[in-house]
Amino acid sequence: MCVALPDLAISAEQGQLTGAGLEGFYRAGRRLLARCQVRVAGREPLPVQARMAGADCAHFVGTLRASPAAGPDPDVVVERARHADGIERVTLRSSARRPLRLALEVALGTDLAELSAIASGSPGPELPASVHDSGLRWTTPTGSSSVTADPPPTDALASAGLLRWEFELAPGATVSVELQVRPDSTGPLRAVGRAATSPLAPARAAGDDPRAAALLRTSIEDLQALLLRDPAHPSDTYLGAGAPWRCGLAPAEALAAARMTLPLGTRLAAGTLRILARTQLRGPGPHAGMIPGPRRDAGTHLPPGCTGTEATLLFPALLAEARRWGLPDQEIRELLPAAERCLTWLRTTVGDHTYLCDPQPGGPARSETQAHAHRAALLGADLLDAYHRPGGAGLRQWAGELRTVFQSDFWTEDRSGGRPAAALTPDGRPLTHLGSAAVHLLDTGLLGGGRPAVGLLDKVRTEQLARLLGDAAMDSGWGLRGLGVKEAGHNPFGHRAGAVRVQETALAVAGLASAGYEKEAGGLLRGLLAAAEHFGYRLPEMFAGEQRTDGSAPLPHPAACRPAATAAASGVLLLTTLAGIRPDAPAGTVTLRPVHSVPLGELGLTGLRVAGAPFSIRVSRLGLAMVEEAASGLQLGA
Repeated sequence: MCVALPDLAISAEQGQLTGAGLEGFYRAGRRLLARCQVRVAGREPLPVQARMAGADCAHFVGTLRASPAAGPDPDVVVERARHADGIERVTLRSSARRPLRLALEVALGTDLAELSAIASGSPGPELPASVHDSGLRWTTPTGSSSVTADPPPTDALASAGLLRWEFELAPGATVSVELQVRPDSTGPLRAVGRAATSPLAPARAAGDDPRAAALLRTSIEDLQALLLRDPAHPSDTYLGAGAPWRCGLAPAEALAAARMTLPLGTRLAAGTLRILARTQLRGPGPHAGMIPGPRRDAGTHLPPGCTGTEATLLFPALLAEARRWGLPDQEIRELLPAAERCLTWLRTTVGDHTYLCDPQPGGPARSETQAHAHRAALLGADLLDAYHRPGGAGLRQWAGELRTVFQSDFWTEDRSGGRPAAALTPDGRPLTHLGSAAVHLLDTGLLGGGRPAVGLLDKVRTEQLARLLGDAAMDSGWGLRGLGVKEAGHNPFGHRAGAVRVQETALAVAGLASAGYEKEAGGLLRGLLAAAEHFGYRLPEMFAGEQRTDGSAPLPHPAACRPAATAAASGVLLLTTLAGIRPDAPAGTVTLRPVHSVPLGELGLTGLRVAGAPFSIRVSRLGLAMVEEAASGLQLGA
């Protein structure tokens, strides 16, 4: 899958586009070309290699024997370089001893179907083609597309959807044809991630474990590929949720991914916050201040949750943390009213009660929702105080009350030492199944001076949660299962019932490391890094939670987006967690709390951004961190 949103190109590994399933070139969710089948001398090349040359480009190599006396060895190599933006280059290279006369044929076709129709199995019939310019064209009442060729074909047969060339190849010679697929009457569309104004810094990793460099490089490439621009405000960018299924804006995931990529700069966070502030619901009414979002399946034990609740709570937390990483003061002031409305919604919705139920009204009180709300209250209060706005004291008081009752109501004792409940039903009954949503209890957020905010669990309960997350029932060896294997309803392919969710595994690594449980954090990190290697370092949003064994490989999930914004951003979070970077740009300090067990050995990170300037750090094999590049005047915190 080649991605440079809003463009996609999807094919099987042999490189031919047959029109089967999702295969084809897409722009903005419409399939512009479904078939692109290459034949040389009347035969399809034998596929020998397929590889990704970048997030937006795939390279395919095939061979064939064109000379009658060639013997068993191929004498023609056929290379195809496919780009997400609709350009495909076909190159023939001869190693024959004598000149060859070769016919190159490209069979083309499309249905101009929407991705949603293709996914549901009803794309519609292939459309008739017409000869157009130096290629072919397809038209419907709702749109059209064309393929142009350079050089122009010798023959163009509309009835067969065929372009044909005759080439004379001398020994050792090459010849190329470039095809361009595009909606009719439009020129090339430059993907946001390819623009010079990309909001993501081109950070790099190096060190003892070469997988770290590959993971960070691929993660940033995938993030660049998923960038989209607000058409009404072109300077504001955000991340599409993932390809191919969810290429648009998913508020909670866009905020979560922007938060994990703060080490690459604050511009993506600022753009995402501005875009979502414009969607915020205004009063009067019970939903005033909320950022709308769709329902999301929560597995077998809970009803669907409201991602709008999560997005509304993430908004002030992201703004507060972006300030610590160096978001300019003027931009914070512009976004502060929207953050205040989110916090007002929180306090108004909770009212005289303690817990925030989701979805409102009458839903369960979910453990992770209380964690999001608690973090939003503490980080939001910190933000309000910094700008001399009222409300901080009330938020802290409510957060303290929540912390007290949560440890009583949500903690269930058992022979193993207890566990946090996943939720309380409306009548107050705890649901005790253990899933990866519990990691949000470890994700407390960043305050001034490099201090993490206090969590909902005390030290004893945090230690017990760390033990549970490191146990084989939750840790598959590839990452954290969405639901433990001993829980009712476990399904290793269940996207909320047992599959490994990359974002929550990364949050677990970061939270465990911050709390001092480096053994459990290191185990999850090594497992996820091993999975990333099997996936070519392009992690999907989830994969099957089957137990890792010698010689096994992680099983892909057929419905997972890959690339996915939160999975790609998780690669950034994992590696920066090892360095323990905790900035406080307003105070002009950065505190370093590296993982002393150095699970990947020596690690260097260059090209990060702290306080608006390049930041580089190296962690030695002894677990000692050294800043190698930083903003002028930035001091090491205690």
